[in-house]
Amino acid sequence: MDRGGCQMSGGGGGDSSGPDNSGMISLEDLESFSEDQLSDSGNGSLEERETMQEEEESGRLLHYWQDVARGHQVEVAPEMAEPIQQLTTNNQGHSSREHVPFTMLGRKEKCGELLYEKRQYEKGHWACTTMREETYEQSICYGFMKIMRYICQQNSLESYLGMTLPIVTVVTTDESHSTISNDVKVAYFLPTEHQAQPPQPTDTDITIEIWPATTVYTRPFTGPTNEVTIIQQINAMAEQLEPAGECVNDSFMVAGYTNPAHINRQNEIWFLERPRGTRED
Repeated sequence: MDRGGCQMSGGGGGDSSGPDNSGMISLEDLESFSEDQLSDSGNGSLEERETMQEEEESGRLLHYWQDVARGHQVEVAPEMAEPIQQLTTNNQGHSSREHVPFTMLGRKEKCGELLYEKRQYEKGHWACTTMREETYEQSICYGFMKIMRYICQQNSLESYLGMTLPIVTVVTTDESHSTISNDVKVAYFLPTEHQAQPPQPTDTDITIEIWPATTVYTRPFTGPTNEVTIIQQINAMAEQLEPAGECVNDSFMVAGYTNPAHINRQNEIWFLERPRGTRED
């Protein structure tokens, strides 16, 4: 299976060693570059200068991603240069990411600490790919790169679709919530303008799915997402929910608001409420 231009050279994302935190990359970093920061003046015709500037910008962005990603044991392949450049150019240096819409149904706090929120997400189209790698970190890396290429170029419109957050991964566990299956689904919510007619992916590993309206219990957490931290978050969330039978017990979602190479990822763990009539006593 084509892994979408992302290769892992090691294990999990929990190693935070490195020269300093300024090297960490996120989607915010990628989209914050301006033309002044990425291009230099040159000689020649305007067209030649523009071509040279585009190539220089693309190369600098790719090298930036590669340098930072190596610190997190991830290698970004050269063919990712165009999607990275497209994501930057189409956002024109500004943050224009759309968040998956939801309705807040309630929240529970204790001593000022948020224990969880209850949200309603409506029916919608998601672009999904399922990866089966040796580790969860590898699966989300490969899956994210595939989704990124679909967003930027590998779709039936052959155009940039727009970034939405969060990127969601679906994981399944055993009954005791002690291990995670190797099958990990990575999902991207289609922007509002593409919900009615979703652009079709050219990568056959990506499918367009319609997810039904769902009630979700969600709890935020920061840091790397790997088998250990996800199991910890699932068990911590399960302790807060009563009765536990109201939620699906073997399938959970991890919502990521920063890219998988970022050591200080902003995440949420999602529990899905069972449809009425299927809840456990």
